[in-house]
Amino acid sequence: MISTGDLLLRLLMSTLLGGLIGFEREVNNRPAGFRTHILVTLGACLIMILSIYGFSGFGPAGKGSDPARLAAQVVSGIGFLGAGTIMREGTNVRGLTTAASIWICGGIGLAIGMGFYEAAVMTTLLSIGSLMSVQIMEKRFSRMRRYSEIKINGIGRPGFVGEIGTVFGKHYISIKNVQIDNYNDDDDVYVGEIQLTFYIKTPVKLDRFALYNDLNNVRGISTVKWDDVEIINNKS
Repeated sequence: MISTGDLLLRLLMSTLLGGLIGFEREVNNRPAGFRTHILVTLGACLIMILSIYGFSGFGPAGKGSDPARLAAQVVSGIGFLGAGTIMREGTNVRGLTTAASIWICGGIGLAIGMGFYEAAVMTTLLSIGSLMSVQIMEKRFSRMRRYSEIKINGIGRPGFVGEIGTVFGKHYISIKNVQIDNYNDDDDVYVGEIQLTFYIKTPVKLDRFALYNDLNNVRGISTVKWDDVEIINNKS
């Protein structure tokens, strides 16, 4: 049987490693974040421990015990969680990376449950490195293709997003993706305010001053940032 100290070590280690991957997803506002990844890794670890030690003593010696049988259900069970994070928005599919991170957390939990600590740690480090490096590469690639990021804070009233989309269309700006989040600034909280993050492709000849003026005329906009540079501030 496994000792109490070893059991606690495996459970705490699965919580830590799952939390590291979940934290990266959390700070990037992904559907499944810190708590989800911890619970998946911790649950997978517990099931692996139960598979190895929970049924010892049942059945004839050397027979009737298959540690892989119960643990194998973790992989298929995680499929339901992963499917819940995948969303299709027009031609764009979001959430695949988060679904993959949940799946790999299940594998990390199983590895820790079996006592393969080195494999679990190395997989965690490689996963975090991949998530962070790919994100940096995507941002650089987007800049090469003239993709820009515009963050707009404003009152989430009916038609607000549509009016902004109309302004972009007027200036022949293609919207690659849009993300909507509740806006919360510790220094200045606006009730009902949302943050819109647009990833856009601009034409070669873009009259930015005309674009800024049209955006400024949209009712409800408080601030606008273009690639982290503030261009409109109506808070004061």
